[in-house]
Amino acid sequence: MLQRSVPGSPFTRERSHWLRVLTLFSPIVFLASTACAEPLAVEEVAEGIFVHTGSHQDANRENHGDIANIGFVVGDRGVAVVDTGGSYRLGWRLREAVKSVTDLPILYVINTHVHPDHTFGNAAFAGDEPEYIGHTKLPRQMAARGDYYLARLDEFIGEGQAEGTKVVSPTRTVAIGKPVELDIGGRVLILIAYPQAHTNNDLTVMDLKTGTLWTGDLVFMERIPSMDGSILGWKKVLERLRGMKITKIIPGHGPASASWPEAQNAQSRYFEELIAGVRPIIKQGGTITDAVAAVGKGEADKWELFDDYNPGNVTKTFTELEWE
Repeated sequence: MLQRSVPGSPFTRERSHWLRVLTLFSPIVFLASTACAEPLAVEEVAEGIFVHTGSHQDANRENHGDIANIGFVVGDRGVAVVDTGGSYRLGWRLREAVKSVTDLPILYVINTHVHPDHTFGNAAFAGDEPEYIGHTKLPRQMAARGDYYLARLDEFIGEGQAEGTKVVSPTRTVAIGKPVELDIGGRVLILIAYPQAHTNNDLTVMDLKTGTLWTGDLVFMERIPSMDGSILGWKKVLERLRGMKITKIIPGHGPASASWPEAQNAQSRYFEELIAGVRPIIKQGGTITDAVAAVGKGEADKWELFDDYNPGNVTKTFTELEWE
């Protein structure tokens, strides 16, 4: 039998007491449940470099936002984390993966760009008091987009999965043309910021010891690239990367690692098809609708999520090239 709540009754006072208790302790309960979370599976792709591969999907209630390649580099002095996943919970599981490999301190958390699947686990590392590092334009982009990303997160990854997730901006930034060296003991990481490409805040991390480059979303493999910047700028950055001495890369999406420059062949081919398809339509006075209906179709069976992203990529390419 349900007991009716009457103002001032013992039942009402007891109910209010327990509501206050639950409110007080709910963060502790959340943190305790998170602390028991299973470490993310990681693969050692080169000496001291560990990568967790995300699924080739958009963030949803099954993958809980686990869609990007994220991981860490272990030196003699400490650890540098490179991207942190799509939520606090994923970030915590990545932190658990670090702790399963080494007891060394986490010195740096590096974000390769603004998108939430790469940055929303940042808060999980706050207790380690690392330096958070990103492109010089990253703080402004986080401020501009963060509230929108957070507002949609529960909808995308499931009720309660977003709990604890915050926008955590860099405490140190890297300017274009001014690379930053990080010595984590026995290995040096070179952080390079780029002009507008995938976004206007792309950054790479080069491990000099192994010749391994974390590209972030400057390189997509298997999953179709998504335009959020400039296709012409992106092409130039890929050309620059092809001229670098790189043994292997860790793409933002795709396998845990891949040989270079072969890893970018499919992406460069796709970009050429977009450009070659859009330019004649613009010259003939065609519209974006005309371009979306025709351009890129030869790539349809070569990429995951093609139908979801090719129309947007064609649109972005059209709006850029019509001003040439």
